[in-house]
Amino acid sequence: MDELAFGGPAQPARESPPRVRAISDYAMIGDGNTAALVDRSGALEWLCWPRFDSDAIFAAMIGNEGNGVWAIAPEAPFRSSRQYRDDTLILETRFETECGAAALLTDFMPYQDDPQAVIRRLHGLSGAVRMTMRFAPRFRSGSVAPHYGRKYSGLIASCDDVSLVFRATRPELAQAEETTSFDLAEGETIDFILTHENVASAKLQEYGKTAEVACEAFWRAWVSKCSYDGPWRRAVARSLITLKALIYAPSGGIVAAPTTFLPERIGGSRNWDYRYCWLRDSTFAVLAFLHTGYLEEADAWVNWLLGAADPRTARTHVFYGVVPNTEIDEYEAHWLAGFNGSRPVRFGNDARTQLQLGVYGEVQDTLYQWRLASAGAECRGWVQQCAMLRRLVPVMGEPDAGIWEQRGHLERFTQSRALAWVAFDRALQTADRFGFAKDPAWAAHRDALRAEVCEKGFDATMGAFTRAYGSQSLDASSLPLPMVGFLPADDPRIVGTVHAIRSRLSAGSFIYRYDARLENDGVGGSEGAFLPCSFWLADNLILQRQEDEAAAIFESVVESANDVGLLSEEYDVSCKFCLEIFRRR
Repeated sequence: MDELAFGGPAQPARESPPRVRAISDYAMIGDGNTAALVDRSGALEWLCWPRFDSDAIFAAMIGNEGNGVWAIAPEAPFRSSRQYRDDTLILETRFETECGAAALLTDFMPYQDDPQAVIRRLHGLSGAVRMTMRFAPRFRSGSVAPHYGRKYSGLIASCDDVSLVFRATRPELAQAEETTSFDLAEGETIDFILTHENVASAKLQEYGKTAEVACEAFWRAWVSKCSYDGPWRRAVARSLITLKALIYAPSGGIVAAPTTFLPERIGGSRNWDYRYCWLRDSTFAVLAFLHTGYLEEADAWVNWLLGAADPRTARTHVFYGVVPNTEIDEYEAHWLAGFNGSRPVRFGNDARTQLQLGVYGEVQDTLYQWRLASAGAECRGWVQQCAMLRRLVPVMGEPDAGIWEQRGHLERFTQSRALAWVAFDRALQTADRFGFAKDPAWAAHRDALRAEVCEKGFDATMGAFTRAYGSQSLDASSLPLPMVGFLPADDPRIVGTVHAIRSRLSAGSFIYRYDARLENDGVGGSEGAFLPCSFWLADNLILQRQEDEAAAIFESVVESANDVGLLSEEYDVSCKFCLEIFRRR
């Protein structure tokens, strides 16, 4: 066995010139614990290890290669194309050099495997290809280079109490620190494997192929359970796979994103850490699984949700870690240059302790929908729900930070008050349908909130619900009001709101959350269109029996996905012409 020989003290990460990136350049792989992002050229530029909210070991995406990268590509100029293998999270990137030689890089992470691994399989398709690889992990989210040593016929990268084991089926390729070049023959396959633990040498030659077969079988078996069989099945399946990959399987929590730092507009300061589980997303998540036949994932999310709120006090934060009792403090990573220079780069998120009244409605609605679809009259969680409503009563008249986490002055947001109405309405419906005990005051609170929102949140001169009481601004968060049952979709106030939002907050099929240039939201700067708002608009049009127009909007937004079918949360409408470039690639 090779001796472990460390190469000296950890050193700061080296710098290299930044390059221009697009969020659409990246594809995701994951294993139910964490996720990695790989760009078009085969560079793995983001990975928090071993779970979503751990420090990053590759962070070039938000800085440069000196902050951690694992790049594999031909040495000569090349073209690349990529795809997910059908109904899987296995990414295939094809390289073609100018001389006609070609190679295929297959990236995946075995789902919930032991040991946890990132596997990159490189296969020569035609001709001999001179390849180059840079394996350069960095610790403490891109700030510290590792100690290097050699053991298990591979390379050990260590810092503090974290060690990575890097091995290859051509052992000499896992011996060089940082960068190496090598020849790939036609028909040859080389496996590169990153783990925390050793994989027995006798099994290394077959480990990559065995793991690939098992990973493919897992994802295809999981997707086969999907009950949706409509015209957009391919897009729905890709969305479900992505959502599944965002579940931290040990707890059932669903992270909003595997990343921190990505800006709402390039060069802006609206860069937040979303590697946590937001309660405001809970109804959307549970319905996505319930409506497509995934009761196990819906149950796991509800179990996480019930475990997140303190059962004694029902204290409800805006979001929680994948393990609910995780401490989350916001800080700025000054050593990272940001995505295309967008700074500051933030880890953690201070919005966690904001007052957002909408959270109470989302939790009550989630549990109501879950009981309707899968749990019947199960009373688990009812004590917590009642405690949450007791906490809501004394604050429901207070200004809050709203669904968009305003960091300036607090306001009485229309959407927040409407979701407080949802909280009491769903509790009453739950109690009546399943025979649970209820508080007689809930009906009065519900009716008072509805009357208040309709009086103070609706502007008759505009013919629309406004962003906040007394405001002349619009907010696309009003679009879900008919979907949660606050008013019928054909109510003139809803019709007027939809019309006003389309007139003042839209760019074709794309909808902005609100006019960030005019609002004192404590953040500043502008942002892109918010894709969920476009889907909310389509939902309204369906309910208003405008199915053809709804389908056109839906299809337009789906077409904004990148070449592997992934959608961003926000979209730069000025770059819509890039779609044709994506298609040609």
